[in-house]
Amino acid sequence: MTNNDIFKKLRVALKLRDDDIVDILTLVDFKMSKSELGAFFRKEDHPNYMECGDQVLRNFLNGLVIHLRGTKEDPKIPGEVLLGTKVPKPEKAHDNRIKTQQRKKMERAISPVKYKNKKKS
Repeated sequence: MTNNDIFKKLRVALKLRDDDIVDILTLVDFKMSKSELGAFFRKEDHPNYMECGDQVLRNFLNGLVIHLRGTKEDPKIPGEVLLGTKVPKPEKAHDNRIKTQQRKKMERAISPVKYKNKKKS
């Protein structure tokens, strides 16, 4: 399996466009144009096909780590990055208030049970 195959499979699996890949490469200060990038994704028998070197793939993988995980100062959750959503984190005080409201509703909803048939002993 060549570096081009790995690059293609990662691109498809992560649903990345050329713009996204160029942005990921700039995270690690590696500049590449869309046309240079497109040469890696062509068929081997195409006249403009170019082999993807180890340096390009290495920089892409390092940039991908930063893109998905973030940095130490600004960490990210990879699942949110892949889905493109941002899940707000509830505050502790707010979370406790919701729980107490739910408990009160449950207490009101449950009334004492009255049995019609008494147990025979």
